[in-house]
Amino acid sequence: MVQRIAIICNYELLPERVGGMDYFFWDFDKKCKENGVEVDWFFPNISDHGNYSELTIYEAGEVSLENSFLKFLEENKSNYSHIITHFVELCTPFFHKIKKASEAKIIAVDHNPRPLNGYSLKKRINKKLKGFLFSRYINLFVGVSDYTVNEILKDFGSHLKSKTVTIYNGVVIDKILMRENRKVAKPSFLVASHLRESKGIQDLIDAVSFLPKEIKEELQIDIYGDGPYKNELIEKVGKNDLQNCFVFKGSRSNLNEIFSQYDYMLQPTHMECFSLSILESLAANVPVVTTNVGGNNEAITNEENGFIFEAKDIKALAQLLEDIYIGNKKISINTRQLIANSFSLPKMLETHFKLIKN
Repeated sequence: MVQRIAIICNYELLPERVGGMDYFFWDFDKKCKENGVEVDWFFPNISDHGNYSELTIYEAGEVSLENSFLKFLEENKSNYSHIITHFVELCTPFFHKIKKASEAKIIAVDHNPRPLNGYSLKKRINKKLKGFLFSRYINLFVGVSDYTVNEILKDFGSHLKSKTVTIYNGVVIDKILMRENRKVAKPSFLVASHLRESKGIQDLIDAVSFLPKEIKEELQIDIYGDGPYKNELIEKVGKNDLQNCFVFKGSRSNLNEIFSQYDYMLQPTHMECFSLSILESLAANVPVVTTNVGGNNEAITNEENGFIFEAKDIKALAQLLEDIYIGNKKISINTRQLIANSFSLPKMLETHFKLIKN
């Protein structure tokens, strides 16, 4: 009998933004098919870019992804062995409704970052209550970093420890071009990020405004990505008269080829689970300057393969930028090896696949 699973991903399929999760979805589907497992994928929309044309995809369209899947389950009575969620809120009535309609094992993968200063008291109480009511309907919680696992236990209750595991995100090493040499001084910088306030790029703009005039006259930081905060960032660049320092490049589907053109990646984020951009940059042998939030410390060792500063500490970021730019601070090791050993896509793929075969 053919095993059949459902994967529910609240992840918009965008041809102009192809990242590590897209490669994971494509390779996971292929791995399943090679081993006699059929996968029904549920996304907000349908696309045929990359290998998505080879996946069996059901789109939610104008309906919420959760309601769309529940309606599908009711109408088709599909006999799934496992139902897996990605980028879906944990411990909600949705999981109870799945259990009422299906005997499948439910695996919830948590990619969701937490606020820098934590949740409000009201929200913390609400999450504890949801954990008490609905965690019983989830067979396994997967965090994409140890930080994420700890946050799951903090949010929904330490009683979940026995059914919570860490599976690190991974990247396709072979598809990422590697930088061979770095400049001693006057290095080049990029940002690769969704442009929203929580990514902290406004802090980077402020930090650059504090740099000496002679550095600002030469420095250029290329920003790749798009998002709802873009106009505010462009306006802030203008107000600080830093148009020569920042270039907004928009979204690119070939960042795996672009990272290697730079010396450092900057990621001043306020909240993070476990950043694929950090992994991709390190795999390109491009060190990362980032904050001490989320799982960043699990990939970055300060002054070894990158630099860590406290989130929102603009003066610390400015000093780091100055020291790196004039050559007082530098990273010498090849940062690719760590990613190959610990954070590769094949390792991530194999570990996720084992979950549906147990």
